[in-house]
Amino acid sequence: MATMLKFTNSGAGLPLVFIHGWGLNSGVWQPSVKLLEQSFRVITVDLPGFGTNVDHQISPYTITNIAKHIADIIDEPAIVIGWSLGGIIATELACQFPKKVIGLVTVASTPCFVEQENWPGIKPEVLTLFHRQLEEDTQKTINNFLKIQAMGSPHLRNDIKQLRELIMQYPMPNKTTLDLSLRFLEEEDQRQQLKHITQPFLRIYGKLDGLVPKAVIEKVTLLAPASDVVIFEKASHALFISELEHFVDTLSSWLKHRILSE
Repeated sequence: MATMLKFTNSGAGLPLVFIHGWGLNSGVWQPSVKLLEQSFRVITVDLPGFGTNVDHQISPYTITNIAKHIADIIDEPAIVIGWSLGGIIATELACQFPKKVIGLVTVASTPCFVEQENWPGIKPEVLTLFHRQLEEDTQKTINNFLKIQAMGSPHLRNDIKQLRELIMQYPMPNKTTLDLSLRFLEEEDQRQQLKHITQPFLRIYGKLDGLVPKAVIEKVTLLAPASDVVIFEKASHALFISELEHFVDTLSSWLKHRILSE
């Protein structure tokens, strides 16, 4: 029998499962956990090959397989919250395991990260450059990516410093894991899957995000018209770092009105 992913579990009440983004780990959620665990049961999990699960290797390394491994740690119906790449995994969980996922929240995420015809996103050459940099210097690539997370934030230096301190508590992923997971940003396209989401669905964006352009927000709304949308006017990609209280208040309010009141 395959071993389960390691995860943290604190607080009591409605379960919230947090999934981190590319290149980082569950440490990014610690400030949010400290506030949310007072009212909810909060679970954070590192993706296979990341953080506390750095030695947890799976094959094939696909979004579908990762979602199955995360589903194994969900022992009661939960809200799944995914940031950036984690939003794609959270969406996969909501579609694959609707009985386990009673609500979906994506944070600074998009169903298709790469720029395409009539679809705003990251230019393909940017991701190609990251692949090349990974071959040369993994740590430098992560540091450069941290800068992009905070780009546009009025607290840029503080955000980068805090992100670095949070993720450096745990082991860093190896080049293979980083390369494989980077391909998810290049290749995954969940635009059609959004039409099949039946759970309450909240999308949170930073208007100054350097990775998920604001032009994508309206296009995703057309694909998921029943979803709720909140835009942080002065936030970038790591909006739960730069606007922690606003993020926690927004999430808590939505949970109370859309989940707990029903």
